[in-house]
Amino acid sequence: MSTVKQLLDGKGRGVFQVVPDASVFEAVRLMDRHGVGALLVMEGDKLCGVISERDYARKIILRGKASKETLVREIMTRPVIYVSEDETVENCMALMTQKRVRHLPVLTEGRVVGVVSIGDVVKAMLTEKDLLIDQLARYISTG
Repeated sequence: MSTVKQLLDGKGRGVFQVVPDASVFEAVRLMDRHGVGALLVMEGDKLCGVISERDYARKIILRGKASKETLVREIMTRPVIYVSEDETVENCMALMTQKRVRHLPVLTEGRVVGVVSIGDVVKAMLTEKDLLIDQLARYISTG
C-alpha cells in the first residue's frame, strides 16, 4: 500500500498558495494560471484555509458577490482537513470521499510539505491495482 510520501516523491511537492487578504478574483486568476482547482491559504508558514473552485462557485457566484471586492479569508474553507506523509493513499481516498473534499494539504510537524488532489489519489490507486493484477497474472502463469 503506497503512502502520501511516495505519492509526493513521484509527483512533486510544489504548492500554490494565496494570502488571506488577497481578493477572490486574484485567487481564481492564480488557479487558472497554474491549472489547479484549489490554493492553500497561507500567512507566512501558517496554513489558514483552502480556497477552491467550489468555494468560488458556491460562495461568490451563487450568492451574487463580487470576486474583486471579496477577500479570500471570507470564503476559504476551514478548518483545514489535512494528512501526514505517513498516511496511505487508500486512507486519503476514504477521507476525501467522507469529507467531500478534492484537495488535501500534507503536513509534517505542522509544516506544509505538499498537496494531494483526488486526481493524484485515483491515479496512484489505479497504478497500484495494475501492478497487483500484473503480479497475480505472472504468478498464475508460472504456476
